[in-house]
Amino acid sequence: MFTFKVNGTSVTADKEQNLLTYLRDELRVTSVKDGCSEGACGTCTVLIDGKKIKACIPKLSSLVGKSIVTVEGLSPREKEVYVHCFAQAGAVQCGYCIPGMVISAKSLLDGNLNPTRLEVKKAIRGNLCRCTGYVKIEEAILQAADFFREDLPIPQRETQALLNTRFKRVDAEEKILGTGQFVDDLILPDMIYAKALRSKYPRAVVNRIDLSKALAHPDCIRILTEKDVPNKKIGHLVTDWDVMIAEGGTTRYIGDALALVATQHKETLDEVLALIEVEYTELVPITCPTDALKASAPLIHEQGNIMRKEVLKRGNADAAIKKSKYVVTRKYSTPFNDHAFMEPECAIALPEGEDGLLLYTGSQSVYDERHEISHMLAIPEEKIHCHSMLVGGGFGGKEDMSVQHHAALMAWYTKKPVKVKFSRQESLNYHTKRHAMEMEFTTACDEQGILTAMKAILLADTGAYASLGGPVLQRACTHAAGPYNYQNIDILGMSVYTNNVIGGAYRGFGVTQSCFATENNINLLAEMAGLSPWEMRYKNAIRPGQVLPNGQIADPNCAMVECLEAVKAVYEANPYAGIACAFKNSGTGVGLKDIGRCLLSIEKGLVHIRTSAACMGQGIATMCTHMVCQETGLDPALIVHERPDTNRTPNSGTSTASRQTVVTGEATRRAAQKLKVALADGKSVVDLNGQEFYDEFSAITDPMGAPKDFPVSHVSYSYGAQVVVLDSQGKVEKVVAAYDVGTPVNIQSVEGQIEGGIIMGLGFALTEDFPVQGGYPLLKFGTLGLMRATEAPPIEVHLVQAPGEKLPYAFGAKGVGELCLIPTSPACSHAYYRYDGKFRTSLPLRETYYKK
Repeated sequence: MFTFKVNGTSVTADKEQNLLTYLRDELRVTSVKDGCSEGACGTCTVLIDGKKIKACIPKLSSLVGKSIVTVEGLSPREKEVYVHCFAQAGAVQCGYCIPGMVISAKSLLDGNLNPTRLEVKKAIRGNLCRCTGYVKIEEAILQAADFFREDLPIPQRETQALLNTRFKRVDAEEKILGTGQFVDDLILPDMIYAKALRSKYPRAVVNRIDLSKALAHPDCIRILTEKDVPNKKIGHLVTDWDVMIAEGGTTRYIGDALALVATQHKETLDEVLALIEVEYTELVPITCPTDALKASAPLIHEQGNIMRKEVLKRGNADAAIKKSKYVVTRKYSTPFNDHAFMEPECAIALPEGEDGLLLYTGSQSVYDERHEISHMLAIPEEKIHCHSMLVGGGFGGKEDMSVQHHAALMAWYTKKPVKVKFSRQESLNYHTKRHAMEMEFTTACDEQGILTAMKAILLADTGAYASLGGPVLQRACTHAAGPYNYQNIDILGMSVYTNNVIGGAYRGFGVTQSCFATENNINLLAEMAGLSPWEMRYKNAIRPGQVLPNGQIADPNCAMVECLEAVKAVYEANPYAGIACAFKNSGTGVGLKDIGRCLLSIEKGLVHIRTSAACMGQGIATMCTHMVCQETGLDPALIVHERPDTNRTPNSGTSTASRQTVVTGEATRRAAQKLKVALADGKSVVDLNGQEFYDEFSAITDPMGAPKDFPVSHVSYSYGAQVVVLDSQGKVEKVVAAYDVGTPVNIQSVEGQIEGGIIMGLGFALTEDFPVQGGYPLLKFGTLGLMRATEAPPIEVHLVQAPGEKLPYAFGAKGVGELCLIPTSPACSHAYYRYDGKFRTSLPLRETYYKK
């Protein structure tokens, strides 16, 4: 028996366990999150006798007589101050790390109400964040210190939510205080737990699966195998991913499931799984795309090892290169990269009605889940009801099925609520990554440094299954020539199956890789032409009315030039500054269906915004609120944003391709326009109770290779220029970024997206790595190299707009979620080139302050 206090109340535990498990499972103190269970992430930070500790570490026996404080135990004054300051600063995005951040802030401010920025950084060093880039969290803590020190009153709430203003995001409070629920925060009556047995080898024949000993375990409820799956394969776009591997089948990576176990208690899952006996014939894995392309290579999938091939040609690149004064050819290499979202994957499925299922999930599209799960079970989509809880980060990594389909399958058979959750290590080993790519780029210019042509070959490792490998390859190709004005391009891209972990969607979506190559080549051409890298880019930067390399005419709102002008001074003032440009599409584009939908329903005097657009932290609810308030002038207190739910919210497509601000934002604006008409003649929202206002927006574009002079690949593009400045020791001193995102919707959110993206980009360039050997990932969460607050440099963000006409959609807003990190790695490599003269062609950059 162990007795101690939690938030002022004495509690007694009767069995040994770690504090995190006890708080969450026994006391239901769910602000304390399980991000890694290895003491690395800080999402479970609590105070123990006033000292901050990660709750996953101490055992209850070490806590006898001690006092634990979580966010739930803060005083009313502390809660109102932290809620105001974190919301006002824009310190909240996905929210998964925020209660732990607040506790670390309290541990500092309880003893120091006049901290420096460095002291704040040190205070939150143990707390990782993947969304914000720490800047706004630090600002929030400094503001909180002012409020406590000066006993400042909390300002009145905002009564307007107009575009291009600072407005507290609408879901901030529930995330700061931990009252908002993520999937793993739910425990349902009679709930059981399930987990898959995964392959021991990346590539092996499964000769026999013996369940007898596992079935005899007293806590085992059910074990399912491939025989129990109606449709054996699923997939986001390509139906090639095995739900489970059958006896006699061949595994494709170590994440392949062989059996699905359900137990009464989650603590016994691993015991039961260990009792399953599997006989394998181990085969040599194919872990290199070039090996997979050899004629002698075994087929990973029946249709062959080339998952996707893309060809993009315009003009005559060969002829233009031959005539050009300067030509550069280099090979580049970028690695796998883990999303490292703070919330590991989790789903709960349970019976609903006579023959349906309800799923609580945290994905990037409830409708995609419904589609894939109904396909797997061979039942109508209408029988699957998916409801999104809060989503603790995604960055593309929560587009594919990870745990949802297994929860649904077990619930279908057992008729019980089933929770399936990845541990952090399972997430690292099994979920999708940024594609590793090998690239060869040739870029040419004339005597004056005007770009004339480029050729490229891109080879992407899509791993064991297709996932989003096709569209990722497309974006890598369509953006490979950069945001410049020349039309002779010849690009070949191939995405190849291997026995590695799957390459999928990841913030930047292929452009991160091809931009690294293009921008480095441009630096070499600038040297040859006798121009500064800034001048080279300024000469060639796309301008309104000019034609992009893919043939699309730049809109009047294109502000690539203004971005470069905004960073010129800082680039020219620093000898170790690196510069890079980038552009990124908003919307799915390339002729595909791309529809945003919104339904506004008036219920009990409030306007309910109903759209399935998933928020992984980027602020969908706040964006939609801005759209409604900008159009109608309504007080934001009258607005309620509902979470995605296939029974309540119309399908707005996947939250991917930086599309939701444009397509769902415009759909919401159009629905709000109808509401505005109904509110005319002095009517109030109450007068409209029971009415609904629906609209949608379809972004019309042209397919890849469309036979027309100026195809419209994407409904809009955002542009950016970034400068990375090194100090005399080769450490990043600061980053200055200028971005054209059209009309900013919410200033805190736009800045926060950019700051967080830059830190993620710095990690990709300098500190993060994802070593894989023979198909086996060789890392833990704590060794990923994620940047912490003490390592994050100052970031200066400039939002620029072109003087020309805005886009006619969503008040002229454009996406920024992906663009923000794309130019970071080439800017870093350029900075180091200027620092030591070494031209680096692979990531993460070596022989730097950060990596040897």
